[in-house]
Amino acid sequence: MCVHIARWLSSVHHDGSPRYLSAQHPRLGERIVVRLRVGVGAPIRRAFLRTAPDGEEALTPLVPGARRGPSCWWECALEVAEPQVNYRFALEAEDGLWFYGAGGPSAYDPPDAQDFRLVAGEAPPAWLRGAIFYQVFPDRFARGQGPSVAGPGVLPWGAPPPAGTPLSQVFYGGDLPGLTAHLDHLSRLGADALYLNPVFTAPSNHRYDASDLDHVDPRLGGDPALARLRQELTARGMRYLLDMVPNHVGSTHPWFRAAQADPRALEAAFFTFEQHPDRYLSWMGVRSLPKLDYRSPELLFRMVTGPDAVVRRWLRPPFSADGWRVDVANMLGRAGPVQLAPEVARAIRRAVKETRPDAFLLAEHFYDASPALQGDQWDAAMNYAGFTFPLLAWLRGHRQRAHGVKPDLSAPTPIPTSALVEAWRARRAAVPWSVALRQYNGLGSHDVPRVRTALSGNDALHRLAAAVQFTYPGLPAVYYGDEVGMEDVPGLGERGCMVWDEARWNRPLLGHYQRLAALRRRTPALQEGGFQVLAAEEEALAYQREGAEGRVVVVAHRGARPRPAGPLAVADGGLPDGLELVEAESGRASVVRDGALELPELPQGASVWLAERDGAGPG
Repeated sequence: MCVHIARWLSSVHHDGSPRYLSAQHPRLGERIVVRLRVGVGAPIRRAFLRTAPDGEEALTPLVPGARRGPSCWWECALEVAEPQVNYRFALEAEDGLWFYGAGGPSAYDPPDAQDFRLVAGEAPPAWLRGAIFYQVFPDRFARGQGPSVAGPGVLPWGAPPPAGTPLSQVFYGGDLPGLTAHLDHLSRLGADALYLNPVFTAPSNHRYDASDLDHVDPRLGGDPALARLRQELTARGMRYLLDMVPNHVGSTHPWFRAAQADPRALEAAFFTFEQHPDRYLSWMGVRSLPKLDYRSPELLFRMVTGPDAVVRRWLRPPFSADGWRVDVANMLGRAGPVQLAPEVARAIRRAVKETRPDAFLLAEHFYDASPALQGDQWDAAMNYAGFTFPLLAWLRGHRQRAHGVKPDLSAPTPIPTSALVEAWRARRAAVPWSVALRQYNGLGSHDVPRVRTALSGNDALHRLAAAVQFTYPGLPAVYYGDEVGMEDVPGLGERGCMVWDEARWNRPLLGHYQRLAALRRRTPALQEGGFQVLAAEEEALAYQREGAEGRVVVVAHRGARPRPAGPLAVADGGLPDGLELVEAESGRASVVRDGALELPELPQGASVWLAERDGAGPG
């Protein structure tokens, strides 16, 4: 028999944001206040916080506290006695016993996997709080005056790739001096953090096949160019991440050459030879990318733990990277019976945080990264599965691919709004709230089609996607050129040359990105506020970000026909009657009356409504 969730449960809300936890990064032994917001009319008799200290169940009574507008706040004290505290709420109501966790309400006692999670101790780097990332693929962003401009095999900027030339060998001469010369573009956009695809010496343009991890590729300007980039970023108050590939090296790397030359060499244990010297494990069977074997203590020492290990060296002056993006983190330390992923990730984390405590450790992961996002391994992941793919599936339909398999498994019909809501909720529920706030939320990257191509050039849907990207929990990340309307390029796909002819820019779109970046930077609720869905309509989604004082309401409408003017029910979100919200683009104001916010007609796109203060918090 299907159990229907009681209507009043839609007014129940909790997340890890400041209104609901008195401390987001408590110390071990610290007592904090945990709060639950419920509708005033909710038929709750008693409420409990359920935890499991040292594996044994504990129930702590909550007491009803302040009434603010349509909501009542229940609260209790919690002593943070473990590095990670899992918790849920048990609600004894007139219509039965209900449970509420990160996975939502249920009529059954849910598994711990659906609990809220609180991580004690180490706080994330403070600079991430309002960070806006910008990703650059160095060969395709901008040319400077270095040797790459006139180097052998360098094509004219934007020229079609020659037929028959492997795409990895197509060079356009983009380099670090060129990037440095265009940092003002990033600043004008509003980005303050840079993610660079690999810069170490390698035979390809993507440089994931490093032949030297000790130096920046001369084609990119060498070590001095990266040191200069660091100086210029610092002058602008900007940060940057380097791209690390601890899973494999290129087949031209000295370690691998030594291993092939002598099976007794120390480096031979860095790799897994099925038959020496020509049969060995590699990334996805690509022979030019031999996979590293972390059963070797010497490899771990050179790459991670040693005083001058690769992981540490580039975090120090003069390069002083602000962190690492870890390539194919989902595959690191894994090879059939050898499964060392957690051990290697923890070793990398220790080395990074010892060397640079405020460094950001970002993992590439297309799938479920949650086991490695519990506070002891990666700081965050590239949030394809938890943000990007569900949003695009709602806007254009689901597409799933696997390496080497064509055609893609796809459904051209967009998924229901309810499916988007559940997909997002499931992924948020699997990680602590503090991790959700620093997930890397991109709309595209060097590995997937550009967002404008994915949306078939639809400008309104592109703007909608960007608005959601900048208002959803996590760190917005713009892939170079998306802000001016770049699409995939024949023969190069998403790795086309940056368009610097401003006459070809979509200037209204650029202005849209700039306004979104400015909005996020000045709005605390978008940086650390909670998240709650207010409505899931057939063609529209409405949600709020609830800050310590103010809040933001976002309405995204995907339909080709406008969403009719009318009221949006907001009482379940705790918005009090009389609260005025102002639409960010037009400056139009609307006031909450009888638990609803009156909205004007909304064409395909998104609108963002702001209230700086609302008086609806627990205090």
